[in-house]
Amino acid sequence: MSVITTALAGVVFGFALAAPPGPMNAIIAEESVIRGWVAGFRAGLGAMSADALFFVLTLAGAVAVIDRYPAARPALYLAGGLLMLYFAVGAIAEARNTASFTDAGESDEASGFRKTFVLSLTNPYQIGFWLTVGVGLLRPGTLDVLSHVPAAGSTLEGALVVETGSPVLLTGFFAGIGLWIVVYPVTLDAVGRRVDAFAPVVAALSAVVLVGFGLVFLAIGTLRVV
Repeated sequence: MSVITTALAGVVFGFALAAPPGPMNAIIAEESVIRGWVAGFRAGLGAMSADALFFVLTLAGAVAVIDRYPAARPALYLAGGLLMLYFAVGAIAEARNTASFTDAGESDEASGFRKTFVLSLTNPYQIGFWLTVGVGLLRPGTLDVLSHVPAAGSTLEGALVVETGSPVLLTGFFAGIGLWIVVYPVTLDAVGRRVDAFAPVVAALSAVVLVGFGLVFLAIGTLRVV
């Protein structure tokens, strides 16, 4: 099995985890178009740091403790939902007060990092990833990636087999996340500098995403408590 193949598979896994639309990318987008790509990268680094913490806790077996307490997940949904709504208020203010890209960072430069880091720690989906897929990536063995493709799995079986538990795979995984939190803010920053209306629009969309996910999380948490 090729080391390069395993490393590239890790990059794809990391990229796939980081890229989908959601509250983390909403905050990264808001920071990028209002304060520049470095602020966006810093926000992405907050989410990546939480993943690194979950990685260490998974190695130690600590993350699995959450599954032993039925009340833990509803509490996480409620806390995460409230945080998203709180951050949405800030995004709404940015959308109303920002006429264009300003690259004028807040006096507190660590704001974006703290937002994504704290939000990641209360994100049941992120924790769920490390309880399932993350454990699989850490456990020594092999993973036949393409065999799980719907309808074509039997045909593609054996075409892409990677070694799980490999330092190469895990290095590639975090490299994939790192790639996303650089490329995404840089792209948004570049567009924001050319289109004046882009910054307030992205800030408004970020607020919508945060409100949407916040309400969904609160609803799920409430239903699970009841």
